[in-house]
Amino acid sequence: MWRTFSQGSSFLATLGFVAESLCDSALGATHSKMRVRSRRWRCRLSYSLLTVYVALLLLPGCERKAPPKGPEAAASNSQPSVASNTQQATRNNPREGNAKAEMVQLPGGRFVMGDKDEVDATPHEVVLSAFYIDKHLVTQAQYQKAMGANPSRWKGDQNPVEQVRWSDAVRFCNKRSETEGLQPCYDLKTWKCNFEADGYRLPTEAEWEYACRAGTTTAYFFGDTPSKLGDYAWFDKNSGGRPRPVSQKLPNAWGLYDMCGNVWQWCNDFYKVDYYPEAPRDNPRGPSEGQTKVVRGGAWRFGDESCRSGYRYNENPGYADVCFGYDIYGFRCVRKGG
Repeated sequence: MWRTFSQGSSFLATLGFVAESLCDSALGATHSKMRVRSRRWRCRLSYSLLTVYVALLLLPGCERKAPPKGPEAAASNSQPSVASNTQQATRNNPREGNAKAEMVQLPGGRFVMGDKDEVDATPHEVVLSAFYIDKHLVTQAQYQKAMGANPSRWKGDQNPVEQVRWSDAVRFCNKRSETEGLQPCYDLKTWKCNFEADGYRLPTEAEWEYACRAGTTTAYFFGDTPSKLGDYAWFDKNSGGRPRPVSQKLPNAWGLYDMCGNVWQWCNDFYKVDYYPEAPRDNPRGPSEGQTKVVRGGAWRFGDESCRSGYRYNENPGYADVCFGYDIYGFRCVRKGG
């Protein structure tokens, strides 16, 4: 469950492996209802007891250094369309080991974002412009091809890449943009996103939920109860204790796979517990600063409640290379619409 990004990483990883066995059961016990929105892993106390001495030697600081402070959309009745990463229609099957990504173009529109049962997710109307989104989670094959390395714990070309920090996902977005001759969205010195660039970036929290809901208003994109969740997602009851290859379950109504379960998905936004009441209606992009980044969708070791369309979670972005990545975090990319 641990990965380090500096010399001495193998020693820390070994300690993490020992600590993991102590914490796995505790993690499962704490996944039911996370009302305290600081959302830090309680079992990290166990990790710190094992690694504090080494961390003091290696760690100049994993503090959350916030970057500096940084179109109205018309509702559309058009249907989402599939496009490759060059916006030419393709039918690449992720099971065939093809590292080329397939995207779905989502029309602009309005929807009610949030979850009435969550203290940090007050329902409110949001209007979004059109955008493209990856049909599948970024796979280990894609990540390896672009970055020349695979940080994942659970190896498999068509498994979702995991043990990636927010900063790793952002670097991948830029590399993917450069490879295709597009303008990168991120300044890697300030971590600020240029939303006008034509390259790849992480979805805003609003874009992610819009894509997940796929026009639905229910708690899950398939209904108000989790009775059918096993048809659409890998979560703690059916994952077998590990992430699974992408796109093995049914997609949502807009043809997007693994929008819930398998791995949590990084969003571009900073997290703030009371952001929704102050958010703009049109194309909200999150608070201008913060300590953690939003992740959405639930994961293979989490329960069914975390797979709800409006459920929010958050994690340290890991700006410093010595910070850790965890095997429950992955991502998918978006691009602005044409």
